[in-house]
Amino acid sequence: MKTALRAQPLRSLMNAEVASRVLTSAADLALILDREGVILEVWPGELIEPHPGWPALVGRRWRETLAPDSQDKVEPLLKEASGGRPGRPRELNQRVEGLGEVPFRFSAVQLDDQPRVMALGRDLRPLADLQQRMVSSQQAMDREYVRLRQIDTRYRVLFQVSSEGAVVADAASGKVLEANPAAASMLGEAPKGLQGKTLLELFEPKSRPAVQALLTALEAGARPADVRAQLRGQKEGEVTVAATLFRQTGSALTLLRFWPGGDAATAGAARGSRMLATLDVMPEGFVVTDEDQRILCANAAFCELVQQANENQVIGQPLDRWLGRPGVDLPILLATLREHRSVRNFATIIRSDFGPSQEGLVTAVAALDGMTPCLGFTIRAVSSRLWAAQSKPASPRSVEQLRELVGRVPLKDLVRESADLIEKLCIEAALDVSGNNRASAAQLLGLSRQGLYSKLRRHGLPEFDPT
Repeated sequence: MKTALRAQPLRSLMNAEVASRVLTSAADLALILDREGVILEVWPGELIEPHPGWPALVGRRWRETLAPDSQDKVEPLLKEASGGRPGRPRELNQRVEGLGEVPFRFSAVQLDDQPRVMALGRDLRPLADLQQRMVSSQQAMDREYVRLRQIDTRYRVLFQVSSEGAVVADAASGKVLEANPAAASMLGEAPKGLQGKTLLELFEPKSRPAVQALLTALEAGARPADVRAQLRGQKEGEVTVAATLFRQTGSALTLLRFWPGGDAATAGAARGSRMLATLDVMPEGFVVTDEDQRILCANAAFCELVQQANENQVIGQPLDRWLGRPGVDLPILLATLREHRSVRNFATIIRSDFGPSQEGLVTAVAALDGMTPCLGFTIRAVSSRLWAAQSKPASPRSVEQLRELVGRVPLKDLVRESADLIEKLCIEAALDVSGNNRASAAQLLGLSRQGLYSKLRRHGLPEFDPT
């Protein structure tokens, strides 16, 4: 026969310590109130940071410890709890000295038949922080959306009003995705009529190999030169074709531009292409950098000097990685370049990643007035004997000449050259004052006559009065 189990009162199962743990686990804050709404006990939960402001609430009317906008919510909450029915939770801002206003969601229950009420509160600060982060994220997304819309609008305007034909195509399939009015006009079709056609179909059959070679070089990562081709349906006249590869939303796209030949713009472009082609094959290294000395482009000779395979391995790298003694040569060169706009035969060293350093001479120019300020450097390696001759110019005759040697000649050589210059000037002054009398000049300088003759020979001055 089974023995019936009789439930024991919950109060008999919990002592004060157990009750405290239950309260702090069930809510972030528990308040015990009397019938007048005076706080008798305060039980902060485990997630509430300890603070002397919590015990200070004991003995005060709960209404008086709340923010003004929450005080009118206390009476309905306590009235519903005293009526023996569960009340609707209210959001109240609890004032705590030293912490300010802390938002809670409070529920209230009556403790048995005792005229006491327990208010259980859930801390809303994590939720408020989450809501604030959501609002901030939404605002950031809105700003980014507006920025992207503005960029898209500017792109559309430029794309539509450009006098050059412009076609955007999928790089993998070569099919046209979009064409501007200029391209459609040159081809004698509507812009939407070009969509879906391949790039090669836009040109005459005899011009397609040149265009295909341009696209192939572009896909290989090279920077191909512009080509001349005939558009489809045009039996006379050619256009200059340029291609650019870019990425958008994970897809590779090709921008193909073409413009008629024979006008001033084409002549300028051709001249620029010839100049770039010449610079690319010249035997001396040539580098163009931005104002922060990061390489924008370089020719094959420079890549060979620094022992890099191709231009792609040096683009974006700082120039001082390979040029000059670290922290010494390049700052001097750049300071002189910004002041005088050009520097000739600046003696320095050229470093490489896989070989020894070698002496070199740099000629540089600053082009800072254009839309894209840049610096150009011509760099050539020289033999040790030639470098010594270049790095040790004639003795300076003035302070300005001496300043120009800083960075090109070691300090000890500068000091020696300066001492020799001062000594020679003093001897010439003594000869001038004494009327070219060697004996009087030696006395003025505090030298013996033999000593004066020795210094005259050293500086290339006549030992005897030429008159």
